[in-house]
Amino acid sequence: MHLLSVQNLLMSFESPRGQTQPVLRVPAFCLAHGEQVALRGPSGSGKTTFLHLLAGVLSPLSGEILIDGNRLDLLKEGQRDRLRAGLIGYVFQSFNLLTGFTCLENLILAMSLTGSPKIDRARSMLDAVGLADRANFFPGQLSIGQQQRVAVARALVNQPKLVLADEPTGNLDPGNTDRVLSLLCALCREWGSSLLVVSHDQRVINGFDRKIEWRELNEVSFDEKGVE
Repeated sequence: MHLLSVQNLLMSFESPRGQTQPVLRVPAFCLAHGEQVALRGPSGSGKTTFLHLLAGVLSPLSGEILIDGNRLDLLKEGQRDRLRAGLIGYVFQSFNLLTGFTCLENLILAMSLTGSPKIDRARSMLDAVGLADRANFFPGQLSIGQQQRVAVARALVNQPKLVLADEPTGNLDPGNTDRVLSLLCALCREWGSSLLVVSHDQRVINGFDRKIEWRELNEVSFDEKGVE
């Protein structure tokens, strides 16, 4: 049985001129328990929208999204938020760390969405990403690579069944790219979490056994979207 499966997923947005602009049309996609997959495609092609749909951040125009037996597409926004907090870890391309809170507090806040936060686990997670000595630092006091590692720690602190990573190394140099990617894959493997990484970087894609080209998954072409 798959942890995640998608059927006939359709999403569009309204353009500034009031025209309906198709973004993605995915007939089928699945991800097994514990599987790690890389999805490659150029910027502006709808990959982030796809991840937002899988995470329940957006609701599809039509189609089915089944996660761990839950029909995500049938849930209301609040229900999707609760399911996401309990099942999904999201590594955002822009980190999305709360700048007014320390690294430790960012993790504790993420844990509070699923119940009582465990400070020892949060500290252990920061140690796992090599930032135990930065627990009381604010994001603005960290390097870009350190901020990305905090984002990884926050996404994994609840030991989610599904981890979605949107260009997780897009802002990193080659050294930090290898470190963050290895860490992300290793922790997901340790906990049996399924991992879907979206990237346009071939170096990142080459690190995965299962690779998918976005243009083969998404039936909406650039011409239809008006993207060059």
